[in-house]
Amino acid sequence: MKLILLGAPGAGKGTVAKLLTQLDGSVQISTGDILRGAVQAGSELGKQAEAFMKAGDLVPDELIMGIMEQRLQEPDCAKGFLLDGFPRTIPQAEALKELLKNIGVDLDFAVEIDVPREVILDRLTTRRTCVDCGAIYNVKSMPTKVEGVCDKCGGSVVQRDDETEAAISNRLDVYNDKTAPLVDFYKNENMLLTVSATASDVVVNAIQERLGG
Repeated sequence: MKLILLGAPGAGKGTVAKLLTQLDGSVQISTGDILRGAVQAGSELGKQAEAFMKAGDLVPDELIMGIMEQRLQEPDCAKGFLLDGFPRTIPQAEALKELLKNIGVDLDFAVEIDVPREVILDRLTTRRTCVDCGAIYNVKSMPTKVEGVCDKCGGSVVQRDDETEAAISNRLDVYNDKTAPLVDFYKNENMLLTVSATASDVVVNAIQERLGG
């Protein structure tokens, strides 16, 4: 399968992507992943991206698309790919459409995971992350055995700065301003599947049904 996963921060894109990769060997790709991969590989595009990242600046779309073009033509993408959180803007979506056309790849469709704002706020404000290994917990649904201590490595488990209620509200506002218009973009392309669900398996089942089982 070749899909784009759309949805606000906390909608569950990453969880859905991980479940889908287990079905047919498709690979999960996020902008962060490809940027880090390009930097680690030491490619020319990776070196250029690293300069922006170290300076704390956004990596230009042209550079991101160049790295994405390389990534989508790597052998592991032959079985399929799941674009998690990319594209983020209409210009990126238009550039991706042109890129896929140029490399002869057909996108199946884009999936909008529609989750109520209050559910997202509750999910993210109760999420906790280990500062050492990155393990994720939730004080309501999946707490640590010992409060504040990671079950896996014993590191400190904390609330991230960008997961306070004020920070999350801002992230959701940015999403609605910059990324939500992509829903209309793919709707106009007749390539949108909207799934209103808070359970990841419901989203996966809807995608499988759209793909024909």
